[in-house]
Amino acid sequence: MQTSNKLNFLGIIPARYQSTRFPGKPLVKIDGKTMIRKVWENATLALEKVVVATENEKIKAEVENFGGKVIMTSPEHPSGTDRCAEAVDLYEQTSGQSIDVVLNIQGDEPFLDPEQIKELMAAYEDPETKIATLIKKLYENEDVFDPNEPKVVIDKNNYALYFSRSPVPYLRNIDKSEWISHTDYFKHIGMYAFKRDTLRFIAGLKKTRLESAESLEQLRWLETGLRIKCLETKIDSLSVDSVEDLKRMESVGLLKVYILPE
Repeated sequence: MQTSNKLNFLGIIPARYQSTRFPGKPLVKIDGKTMIRKVWENATLALEKVVVATENEKIKAEVENFGGKVIMTSPEHPSGTDRCAEAVDLYEQTSGQSIDVVLNIQGDEPFLDPEQIKELMAAYEDPETKIATLIKKLYENEDVFDPNEPKVVIDKNNYALYFSRSPVPYLRNIDKSEWISHTDYFKHIGMYAFKRDTLRFIAGLKKTRLESAESLEQLRWLETGLRIKCLETKIDSLSVDSVEDLKRMESVGLLKVYILPE
């Protein structure tokens, strides 16, 4: 699908084989399909153009086996954003098409909801949008204090002011057990969309002090002066960071069986 302004969207799924916590993660089989295939199939329900960007021949073979398009990229990329920047260059060179907006789709979310992609694309109905991402309201106080759930504060126009692993905003003179009932807290959902030229620009940026402190790459963009449009979604994201995540999904009935890659 395209939004009304006829922009040319490309969805890129970065898929790295070597992972400290879960080597070979994109090739784990979930109910008979590899994780990378499930992500790709869900993404194609919202986007006409979707490619997998990887450095690994096994992942390449799997994507080609199920009929997906794959682009081989350098193994040296420090982040999925950098991998996307190389992949869109290669896509434009080989396809002869110019891309207006690149969506960086997380390759470890096998239950990705296509509606989230559509919500993100809608941000580009505003021609001023350069970077867009999704946020979701938190309802449990324990999530506010979970460092694995990055939080975001936004201005009145829904642009990000800051992302943090700590609770933001801090509520002075209120017991921490009651914070969730006194203000709105939003978690960041790590799917991004970039205008093509903006992605090219940020790929050349060096790591900044705030990014190093929080280990959140989007702080590099804010610290450089870029604006990030935040769209609120009601849909949660479920990422697989470890085998324990698969076990939890199995225990609550999200999946029936999983097979780890050899």
